[in-house]
Amino acid sequence: MALDFLAGCAGGVAGVIVGHPFDTVKVRLQVQSTEKPQYRGTLHCFQSIIKQESVLGLYKGLGSPLMGLTFINALVFGVQGNTLRALGQDSPLNQFLAGAAAGAIQCVICCPMELAKTRLQLQAVGPARTYKGSLDCLVQIYRHEGLRGINRGMVSTLLRETPSFGVYFLTYDVMTRAMGCEPGDRLLVPKLLLAGGTSGITSWLSTYPMDVVKSRLQADGLQGTPRYHGIVDCMRQSYQAEGWQVFTRGLASTLLRAFPVNAATFATVTVVLTYTRGEEAQVDSEAALGTSPTPAGSALAQPSSL
Repeated sequence: MALDFLAGCAGGVAGVIVGHPFDTVKVRLQVQSTEKPQYRGTLHCFQSIIKQESVLGLYKGLGSPLMGLTFINALVFGVQGNTLRALGQDSPLNQFLAGAAAGAIQCVICCPMELAKTRLQLQAVGPARTYKGSLDCLVQIYRHEGLRGINRGMVSTLLRETPSFGVYFLTYDVMTRAMGCEPGDRLLVPKLLLAGGTSGITSWLSTYPMDVVKSRLQADGLQGTPRYHGIVDCMRQSYQAEGWQVFTRGLASTLLRAFPVNAATFATVTVVLTYTRGEEAQVDSEAALGTSPTPAGSALAQPSSL
């Protein structure tokens, strides 16, 4: 439905603005050298970026996710809602399957967008910078590496996004039902924020090691000779050099980002759907019955509602 896409757009904008600084820190921690680490941890990375590049340094590469994630969220919530309706039953398994389908489909846009974002976040400041912006970054990658270069990290992105989005929507559905989120509840917004934030944390924890691999593959060769020959080789080399801890690099900043971003995203989507569907139902009721305006139905219009 068109409303799923519209609500997803609104949620995407809210999420990107809230979470991009945390994402910049996450990427820098994930790909920094172990021999000469530039940052001691999440807080030190935040402080260093602000000191050396100003607050705007935290928003490097914002254009790519702002353009991409707005559309991606529209696609994700649209595909998830329509897939769930096609499955015909709002069960926990179908919630997971619908979310997984949405996660897989949006990788076509997500992978190139994150490639541009990662390279912009890592490039030097001032005259030494390689790319002028997200579009220029993708154009240069295409000129030098073709479509294969644009889609670098696609398999690892699929392996990350497909299960994580299943967990994402399943967790949100379970939590909103358990907390009894209904229109008119004075604690509705705090409940939606809690459910959305928790869903984001759960989904990231479910596939975070693959995100580290994806970031490394997309950043590979940016500052020297390429090191990795694929997902398995990246995992093997990373583990041999740094141990299992390498697959948790940047996790703290990711979880700090995940809660507010997904709280804002899901709350925005749900509120938009609730009010727009409520207005549609009211108009349809008046047209069919010729009655005066009546309150919208009592069911909360969740992103996954049938």
